[in-house]
Amino acid sequence: MTLPGHPPKPERKPIYVGLAAAVLPAMAAMAKLHIRGHEHVPAKGAFVLSPNHYSEIDPVVMAVAIWKAGRVPRFMAKSSLFRIPVVGRILAAAGQIPVERTGRGGGGAEPMEAARTLVREELGVVIYPEGSLTRDPDLWPMRGKTGAVRMALEAGVPLIPAAHWGTQHLMPRYGKGIRPVPRKHIQVLFGPPLDLSEFAGKTDQRSMTLATERLMDAIAALMGELRGETPPAQRHNPSAHGQAATGRFSDGPPTSNPGDAQEPQDG
Repeated sequence: MTLPGHPPKPERKPIYVGLAAAVLPAMAAMAKLHIRGHEHVPAKGAFVLSPNHYSEIDPVVMAVAIWKAGRVPRFMAKSSLFRIPVVGRILAAAGQIPVERTGRGGGGAEPMEAARTLVREELGVVIYPEGSLTRDPDLWPMRGKTGAVRMALEAGVPLIPAAHWGTQHLMPRYGKGIRPVPRKHIQVLFGPPLDLSEFAGKTDQRSMTLATERLMDAIAALMGELRGETPPAQRHNPSAHGQAATGRFSDGPPTSNPGDAQEPQDG
């Protein structure tokens, strides 16, 4: 099936075209993406897209998949990345959203307002509901946070679950480098928009938690289809295993990792 190929003209600004010209050939040399379900990505209008996350190269893979599905990818990313020379300027020019990891009540309003602006401008934003690389030992999605469903419900836009499988062969979880040889095969699957109608107008924590569980179920089901396996009945909860929910994951105490993709703080 042929992918749509090019984002609509209002989104095809020089910065995006330039980034695509640099990233697409490099990714094609390292991996072949097998993309399904692209018809679920709206051809125009705002949307929130939520994929699984287990490798630091996931955002690049998902960005390529979204571009090939006909839209421009925009992410929430750790604010420290914006302070890196050149990289920070590119991220800002590309409309990416900086997130300060300050916990509840601190730094959450600005990135959420930036994301709301994207929605008002009928653009799409990618929000990783896990907030960091999964701690699940078998790379299944772990417990999610409520930012993605809150954003979609507040804006009244589609919330699209997505999954990929194979990026761990290109770059293992917290790996020290990319492994481009031999060329990898990566599966990407976009699911249909999540039905959140029963949660419309509700902002209480219980409703948001239930809606988030539904989102994580959808992501896990898509991942199960890609892997040909049944997702675990119990989703991994970092706190139940004495693990921090953010930062570099290891057998010991996690440490801060500037490469984590981000999602808005709960609450």
